[in-house]
Amino acid sequence: MSAFRRATAWLIDFALVVTLASLLAVLTFNRISALVTDVPELTARGGFDLLTSRGDVLDASAGLGTSLWDKSVGYVQQAFVLLVVAAFLYQWACIALAGRTAGKALTGLKVIPRTPRRAALRAAVTTATDVAVYAVACVLLVEGEIVLSVLVWLVAVALFLLNALPVLGGRRRSLADRVAGTSVASVELSRFAATRRVRTS
Repeated sequence: MSAFRRATAWLIDFALVVTLASLLAVLTFNRISALVTDVPELTARGGFDLLTSRGDVLDASAGLGTSLWDKSVGYVQQAFVLLVVAAFLYQWACIALAGRTAGKALTGLKVIPRTPRRAALRAAVTTATDVAVYAVACVLLVEGEIVLSVLVWLVAVALFLLNALPVLGGRRRSLADRVAGTSVASVELSRFAATRRVRTS
């Protein structure tokens, strides 16, 4: 089994995650657009805020702007949570049920053993290194925590490298494999070995 096949499998699976992220981005943009362009609601709320502001127009308009901003940030956070949950469920369900994700199936690889517990552990580490920590960094950036966001980005990159680089080594076991006690095997080699054992017995 080559590192190229592992990398190709990862790229296919990551492309699915990027596709989902793009769909969530479009959905989130539409939700924010609908929030901002809901003119009657904004007009009524703005008028009420002005009437109860006792002449403090700037404070009233600032309150309205803050409310819109908080809702928009909330929509972004919801999108990232959905992305992380979907990525985990994809990894866990594919490995627990079939022993492989779409990427691994297309490249002739499978995860062994594939018990639900090991699949959950492997999915959790894979999701954290590929999606979750980056999502936290993005949310922090949207909330204005720039320094903390950069630090989390650095942690995300370090975790990704810790997970990916061991695949280039001799045993080709990623961090997710080591935590879950799994390994990735070639389907063709496994079938060949099974056929050979049958013939020699």
